Amino acid sequence: MSVAEIIDAVKELSENEKGEFLDRLMEIDFEDAWDRQIEVDAKAGRLDHLWQKALEDIEAGRTKPLDEVLDHT
Repeated sequence: MSVAEIIDAVKELSENEKGEFLDRLMEIDFEDAWDRQIEVDAKAGRLDHLWQKALEDIEAGRTKPLDEVLDHT
């Protein structure tokens, strides 16, 4: 089923069914898609500049230990 078909089907729902559809849609965990995209980007080297910047900041002493940062929250 295509996205267009799903949209057309949703348009045919009653108002109560549309509400139920929206409630059920909110239950879907879309976070996993974001995690997969991060993994793809990392493997493709798109995050390498961020990693390099982090390493430079660590070497230059511009970072704090994580436990020190967490103690202040």
